[in-house]
Order: sequence, then structure tokens, then C-alpha cells
Amino acid sequence: MNDYLDIFVNGYTSYAKYLWKTISSPFDSGGLNYFYFLIIISLIVWGLELLFPWRKEQKAFRKDFWLDAFYMFFNFYIFNLLLFVALSSVTTEMLKDVLAPLGYQGGHLLDLSNLHWGWQLFIFFIVSDFVQWGVHNLLHRVPFLWEFHKVHHSVKEMGFAAHLRYHFGETFVYNSFKYISLSMIFGFQLELAFIVHALAITIGHLNHANIGLDYGPLKYILNNPKMHIWHHAKDIPSSHPKGMNFGISLSLWDYLFKTNYIPYEGRDIELGFEDDENYAPGFLDQLIAPFKPKRKHEGQ
Repeated sequence: MNDYLDIFVNGYTSYAKYLWKTISSPFDSGGLNYFYFLIIISLIVWGLELLFPWRKEQKAFRKDFWLDAFYMFFNFYIFNLLLFVALSSVTTEMLKDVLAPLGYQGGHLLDLSNLHWGWQLFIFFIVSDFVQWGVHNLLHRVPFLWEFHKVHHSVKEMGFAAHLRYHFGETFVYNSFKYISLSMIFGFQLELAFIVHALAITIGHLNHANIGLDYGPLKYILNNPKMHIWHHAKDIPSSHPKGMNFGISLSLWDYLFKTNYIPYEGRDIELGFEDDENYAPGFLDQLIAPFKPKRKHEGQ
């Protein structure tokens, strides 16, 4: 138990030092500075929204703009500092201890780190995105998980920052599957994981932005704003009762598994879910909403 406590404390202090160095030394963080990268890519995509708005009547500071901006920094940094990084370190060590009797001593079942970096990047991106597509499906199909995912679907006006409005509970679900599928099975160069992470942030920002893009023929491979808007549609078609367009960075999986749905241009469709007018309005309310008793079944 003392070993786990030491891991927890070390994980907390290490991340606190890393975060402070990232903020205080933007050009000396030992690699890509994600704190300022998030700010810069957000400003760029927001600028594109202002220059080329798809919904021209939508305000620059749309409904819940500042709530979503807070979610961005809470989910990426504050939550990591408060709990997630330290708890993840303990959980990883516990998992190794549980699997040790089966012969697992840590490391990777398939070490791909000696492959050319281009192949590593491609495989990591494809596998990571497919895993997240599968998890996203679960968030819609498992009632308990849907209660957490509702936070993301409570967005009523789409904009870049809506990308990172999600309940911290989703972090545990996504990262658990990603750790098992990527860290335990495959071995990649760590720098490539950072590149894929930055790419996913950029594509995710664009998918939620007030920009009328579909990338032409590439729309069958890359997720895009005109496709993702339908994922947030309040009216769910009978053909897709559990939702549609689950792609994170790639739309490819939706077309392969027949979860794609774009009946017409969705620029002005209503967003949300059934009875969302009575949903928790602010950050703290949304934080505890999944744990509160439900008055009735609410659509998804």
C-alpha cells in the first residue's frame, strides 16, 4: 500500500512540476508545448469561425462560450493536476500487479518502436482513432455512460470550444481502453503519440467549429463539421436510434460500419437531446448530474 501511495504522490508532484514548467517556460518544455498549443490552435480555429462563419447569425461569443473555454483547460490540465495523472500511475501499477501471476511483467506485446517513424505514426493514428470510435459508440449505447456523455451533447450552439466540453468521467473510459490497446499491446515512440494527440485536437476543434467544411472527396475518410453537426442533432432518426457519426478524427469507420448519417445540410438543425431544456446549466451542476437520480428516461 505504501508503494501505491508513493506512486500517487510522485505522480502528482511530477505533473505539477511539468505543468508549471510548461506554463512558465513556453520555449523550454522539452518538446511540443501543449498548453500554448491548445491556446494557439483555439485562436486559429476561432478566427476561421469569425472570418468564414457557416451560421452567420451566430455570435462570436456564442451561448456557453466561456463555459466551454473553461472545460478546455479543466479537462486538459486542472483535472490532470487534481487527480487523473496520479491516479493513472497507481492504476497502471495495480494492473501490472494483477497480471503478474499470468506472466505479464509490463512492457508491450508487440514492440513497433523499431519501425520507420512514418509507419508508426500511421498505425498509431489508425488504431487510436478506431478505439476511440468504439468507445464513443459505448458512450451512446450504455445508459450509465450516456449520463456522462450528456454533458458534451448539452451544447446548443456549436463552436470550436465545444470539442472539449465533456465530463471528466469520460477520461477514465477513453484512457482505459487506449491504455490497454495502445500501451500494453503496441510499443511506439512516445514523440509520435504527442503528434497524434495534437492532430486529434486540431481535427476535433474543426469538427465542432462554426465552419461549413466537408473536405470534398476526403469527407469519406476525415470527419468534418458538416458530418459531425448531425452527431449532435436533437432529433435522432429511427434508422439510428443510438446515434450516428461517431467518428473522432476519421469518418471512415462510420461509412464502414453503416453509422453514417447526413440526410441534408445540417447547418441550422437543433442540437441537444430530449428534455435538455431542464438539464444542468453550469459546470458544477453538470459535474454531479450523472450521479443524480433520474426522473425519467431521456433520449440520446
